[in-house]
Amino acid sequence: MPKVSERLPPHLDIRPLTRSAFAPFGEVIEADPASMRLINGGTTERFHALAATEATGEGARVIINLFRGQPRNFPYEVTMMERHPFGSQSFSPVSGRPFLVVVSEDDNGRPGRPQVFLARGDQGVNYRRNVWHHPLMALGQASDFLVVDRDGPGNNLEEYFFETPYIIKEPGP
Repeated sequence: MPKVSERLPPHLDIRPLTRSAFAPFGEVIEADPASMRLINGGTTERFHALAATEATGEGARVIINLFRGQPRNFPYEVTMMERHPFGSQSFSPVSGRPFLVVVSEDDNGRPGRPQVFLARGDQGVNYRRNVWHHPLMALGQASDFLVVDRDGPGNNLEEYFFETPYIIKEPGP
């Protein structure tokens, strides 16, 4: 007879997105008073150097995109993760809506157990090069994101599909 854990997919808890919890995977992009500088004659607050982009390989360049993510239905099955070996990838919400961030540490060339963070509508993330993450996860309604990533020659996408999916329950309010 199979064990109970073999019959039910493992559930993932959702935690608030914080700089310290997300540090192994990249940077949280948000207005940080410690990085603020006044510019333009004191009329603009610049929150400086919140994340560093990475683009490696001959002919690589950093590009800016607009992604429109469709909302996910819950409970949601995390069946795959992806990573980009030649460049970082950042997501900053333009629509001001919260979204989920799913990341995983590397476990001998494949993703380990995913971690789930709830990003506020005023927070973005920058996944470092080669960090396992789930594709964009908008909540509630279609949402636009400013995405900065690498363009250029070479295969900058690696995908991994789990044998047993992980389950994310409905995020709270």
